[in-house]
Amino acid sequence: MAPLNVAIVGGGLGGLAAALRLARRGHRVTLFEQGERLGGKMNRWEAGGAAFDTGPSLITLPWIFEETFADAGERLADHVELRPVGPLAEYRFPDGASFAHDTALPAWLAVVQRFEGRLDGFLDFMRLGARLYELSRATFFAQSPGELPSPAMLPALRHLPLRGGFGRYHAVLSRFVRDARLRRMFDRYATYVGSSPYEMPSTLAVIPYVEWAFGGWHVRGGLYRIVEAVAALAARRGADLRVNARVERLLHAGGRVRGVALADGSEHAADAVVFNGDASTAGALADLPGAAPLPPPERSLSGVIWLAALRRPFPAAAHHTVCFSADYDREFDDLFRARQFPEDPTVYISRPAATDPSAAPPGGDALFVMANAPADAEPWNETAGASARAAMLRRLCASGLPDFSADVTAERLITPRTMADAYAMPGGAIYGRHSHGLRRAFRRAPNRSPLLRGLYHVGGSAHPGGGTPMVLLSAKIACRLIEQDGGRRG
Repeated sequence: MAPLNVAIVGGGLGGLAAALRLARRGHRVTLFEQGERLGGKMNRWEAGGAAFDTGPSLITLPWIFEETFADAGERLADHVELRPVGPLAEYRFPDGASFAHDTALPAWLAVVQRFEGRLDGFLDFMRLGARLYELSRATFFAQSPGELPSPAMLPALRHLPLRGGFGRYHAVLSRFVRDARLRRMFDRYATYVGSSPYEMPSTLAVIPYVEWAFGGWHVRGGLYRIVEAVAALAARRGADLRVNARVERLLHAGGRVRGVALADGSEHAADAVVFNGDASTAGALADLPGAAPLPPPERSLSGVIWLAALRRPFPAAAHHTVCFSADYDREFDDLFRARQFPEDPTVYISRPAATDPSAAPPGGDALFVMANAPADAEPWNETAGASARAAMLRRLCASGLPDFSADVTAERLITPRTMADAYAMPGGAIYGRHSHGLRRAFRRAPNRSPLLRGLYHVGGSAHPGGGTPMVLLSAKIACRLIEQDGGRRG
């Protein structure tokens, strides 16, 4: 097969992984990133002697990362050092209860026994997750919607039908787990895909299983090291990675993409275009009739992120700590129905120095503090940002953690508006479309776009979904489709 000219729009992890795979296969690849740095939401901010990951703060399914590097003829371990996070997180509840979620089986089963009084419900819930994982790995993770089933999928179908595999996640979870605090911990996994546990399908019970079975991992030096490693390998293979290069239009004729037009007035011809932006915005860039970004009711959660460098160590010992709101039901009503930042939000803290001391300044600390927010429902001016930060701090203090504001030496607040402007995400929706209902959860934008021949989607808004492992799989699927379609350029 003759080499293709491929243009990639967006330098997030999905775009970079596609660039690496295609360049490794001998194709001519040019990647255009509108920002000053590669990585998209998976980026870095440095201040006060600390380096902060601004996006993902944990990775799961390390085999997918290993596979990505192996497909490029490399070993993941030669480029980044993965460190297991243990315990996965400490959870703090409004009634004063707390526990550590650990992948070490004896320790975790003791916690379940203490709160639940039995083990069978939890174990049955994990069995459901395991079956969903095996089914997903052979089907959903491997092919884009619309592709014909492959023979490799057939053995996995033995997991059907799945009792408890359908219905709403929270309702199904409640059949397995009785204790309200354990249920709340498992409900939180819905936010990993920017959704509500009361609305997303129970098939996404695969998420807590994956984290429990495969663990959570930190990258020494920060998760941005993965971006740096993938970008360096792609460039070494011949990919042209350009920053400060904003694509304004997708060029097309006769129902087929022909290249991209940049903000500086230049045009770049291409046989195929990989779109690593929010999939709902591609139609507008192509000036297609009726194209419009994802409307607010369809958007996944966004977030408010407070990055803070401290002059002294923070006393929380865990790498990840979650402080739950007093009324979880009301919090999700605020997020998805009232579409307002909660008065009492659940707050997540990542303190990477617990696993990787290099993340903090000497003698100090570095915190990534986050609460969920609706996408594009607030003005997110300075007043709104200060109000959200104050609400987050109140929840931390109410959960028994100290007020660290007097120890802050450098800080940055990232709001939904910040994300929307920086990454061309409608309303700052981190995962594109939410996963409420089977259709939305499993019919995300296909990797082979129906809009134009030769246009492909990668990233968290595309199939198979959000999260760094799924983004890498989206690149794998899209690159396979590009090569399958490569001879049909008409």
